[in-house]
Amino acid sequence: MINIQKAAVIGCGFVGSTIAYTLMQKGTFSELVLIDADRAKEEGEAMDISHGLPFAHAMDISAGTYEDIADAAVIIITAGANQKPGETRLDLVQKNSRIMKSIIGEIKRVKCEGILLIVSNPVDILTEVALRESGFPKERVIGSGTVLDTARLKYLISEKLDVDSRNVHAFIAGEHGDSELAVWSCANVYGIAIDDFARMRGFSDFSTEKNEIYHAVRDSAYEIIERKGATYYGIGMAAAKIAEAIVRDSHTVAPVSVSLNGEYGLSGLCLSIPTVIGGQGAEQILEINLSDGEKEKLRKSASELKEVLSQIEL
Repeated sequence: MINIQKAAVIGCGFVGSTIAYTLMQKGTFSELVLIDADRAKEEGEAMDISHGLPFAHAMDISAGTYEDIADAAVIIITAGANQKPGETRLDLVQKNSRIMKSIIGEIKRVKCEGILLIVSNPVDILTEVALRESGFPKERVIGSGTVLDTARLKYLISEKLDVDSRNVHAFIAGEHGDSELAVWSCANVYGIAIDDFARMRGFSDFSTEKNEIYHAVRDSAYEIIERKGATYYGIGMAAAKIAEAIVRDSHTVAPVSVSLNGEYGLSGLCLSIPTVIGGQGAEQILEINLSDGEKEKLRKSASELKEVLSQIEL
């Protein structure tokens, strides 16, 4: 039987540990189990994070095994090789696919019926691997997708227009990677179309700035990795937000990586598309009226991912 207040984090590197720390601070769950190939590492992280509980929320944080997560409502998978400087997310695909298959095998072995949240990169590919390997219904396998990219987009727009980022409504779709696209046709600030708002803020033409913002979003991970070796704070908060939407059944809309079955004329892969997320997982994929240019970019992004999928054993 599923315990809706229980979650697991598989992979206790920078990203997994940051997600666990964020979930502890938010008090989203009452029980959190950490699993890592390095037993000492998972124990150390569980101890370290637990020592912050007197300053946060009452919950149980422990190092465990796959048997301990059979009843978990949300299983967050971050395990995998790290992205190195100069390496694309897709370069990681072969080795991380093998790691993902091994993890899913263990999850199936203990008959876990929770929702899988895939964070490992390349996330769209590995979400598809997890879906096919698990045999789970597609709504129960979600990738973190472009939720972080979308936060970066909102932040950079807010910086350029000098406005609260929480008033910015815009998103990134497609691959979480080099072929992602900014859906400018839907972008607005407090309901005001982005170009109109930009004019109100003194920009006669915002197209150059939009192009600069898009490239900054797309290249953010490379820039951060070049400077500090890894990214983990932003994705930690993004993954925690998705997990919270599931456990609170909040019907939150976010561009997570989901399995497409004809939406936007695409199928046979996972891609980041605005989706309603709730207690059942990916409850509804939203088909938005994209511009012709955006549709073409989305198809191109899908084509590139399908090419990669064709090169790995599934």
